Amino acid sequence: MWAYIVRRLLIVIPSILLVYTMIFVLIQITPGGPWDRVAGRRPIPEEIKERLNETYHLNDPIHVQYLSYLWNALHGDLGFSYHQKARPVADIIRDFLPVSIQLGLAAWLVSNTLGITAGVLSALSPNSLFDRITSFLGVAGISIPPFVGITLLILFLARGLHLVPTAGWEGIFSRTALIPVLAMALMPAGWLIRYTRTMMTEVLKEDYIRTARSKGLRERTVTIRHALKNALIPVVTMSGMSLADYIVGTFFVETIYGIPGLGRYFVMSTSGRDYPVLLALFLLYAIIVCLMAFLIDIAYSFLDPRLRFT
Repeated sequence: MWAYIVRRLLIVIPSILLVYTMIFVLIQITPGGPWDRVAGRRPIPEEIKERLNETYHLNDPIHVQYLSYLWNALHGDLGFSYHQKARPVADIIRDFLPVSIQLGLAAWLVSNTLGITAGVLSALSPNSLFDRITSFLGVAGISIPPFVGITLLILFLARGLHLVPTAGWEGIFSRTALIPVLAMALMPAGWLIRYTRTMMTEVLKEDYIRTARSKGLRERTVTIRHALKNALIPVVTMSGMSLADYIVGTFFVETIYGIPGLGRYFVMSTSGRDYPVLLALFLLYAIIVCLMAFLIDIAYSFLDPRLRFT
């Protein structure tokens, strides 16, 4: 197993290097630059642009810029923001990432609790009223993207019922967290309902489930210890990767609701062409996704002893 873990960790290195290369190339071929005139900012004189390019080494050859940033990143130096008064990028991530992590974890817990629970109960009572309601809610959740869901929730909960503010952030345990958490949890919860119900329905038809029941085991024991454990193998894949999406994919929700998280800052950096911030955030996102994929592979061995690491 340790050999397998080492091999999986070694695969992460070329994956992250590939992501860095692709993002670096896209930044270089995108028209415009960080000092171009944008809305709300006065034009910068050409002589000042040249001085800024020299300061941030933007006049260096492309291969020098590529290797220089990569070497500095390997040593923990992610550079300085172009538009935040030379603020270190590491400090920006340290300030904004905790908000995105809190929001993503809360939405992940809500979607998994609702999706897996509803999917299991729906599979245990096929064609019942509860099954039809959860199936409808699952399809509705899948059909509503987060940026649409948060708009509808603002209109209903904030403008209609006046239960929560229309925007803002006061912490994960405040009323302001209700709308963004629900908006992010709707679509993954819908997928989890469908996946869990389908897998539970198939597993409950297996021979070993009938054997367990014939031995006189209680239905709860058969469901939890035998059926659910095997049905969760593909569900774990989706759930684990959705956690990475929650943490790194909160752009629309944070921007619309005014949450000071890393997703909102990513949108601001993209419009401002803050290259060091963009490169650092994409590297961070790639690391999170690769880490979640690695943890999912390890989790398989605990859910299904039949799996062997080769």
